[in-house]
Amino acid sequence: LEAQGKTLLAVSRDAELIGLLAASDTLRAEVPAALEAVRALGITHIELLTGDHERTAAALAQALHVNYRADLLPTDKIAIVKNYQAKGHTVVMVGDGVNDAPALAQADVGIAMGAAGSDVAVEAAHVALMREDWSLVPQLLGIARRTIRVVKMNIVFTLLYNTLGLTLAALGFLPPVFAAAAQSLPDLGILVNSSRLLRQK
Repeated sequence: LEAQGKTLLAVSRDAELIGLLAASDTLRAEVPAALEAVRALGITHIELLTGDHERTAAALAQALHVNYRADLLPTDKIAIVKNYQAKGHTVVMVGDGVNDAPALAQADVGIAMGAAGSDVAVEAAHVALMREDWSLVPQLLGIARRTIRVVKMNIVFTLLYNTLGLTLAALGFLPPVFAAAAQSLPDLGILVNSSRLLRQK
């Protein structure tokens, strides 16, 4: 039973062993699909960091096809996050327990499962998901990427527009009155471009 990742509980009566109970974590049905969706976004390295013992962690990691590290203390998790960051990686940490809180705060992006997570984890994280639904994680990452793309597009558009406007004004092709009036157009363009995010589900 321990080889299957189960935790054994001994039952005794009058100092005599009368039975064993086996307990194990239940893998949420949406987790495998959520991890595949994360991989589809180009995130290839996913690692399970847990305070559970080796066999429990190994069984769970095998089911999810991820690397794992077991028997970790909160300080161990922070050290692992810092190590990845020192190598130039951007670290996203997902957790829900008190032991996850320090690593959530240290990560570049800390995501707490708000519905089932501890208050400490929610406070430490950068983002709190209000449903205990792992399918929200790839959705969140997708929204974040789309938002960054829109922000970059807005910056490039503004720079090009202002450069063109200043050049035309400096060469005398654009009268000062029209140049001043044209200054409001980039704001309208940015607003329209950014509104595309509201249509994303």
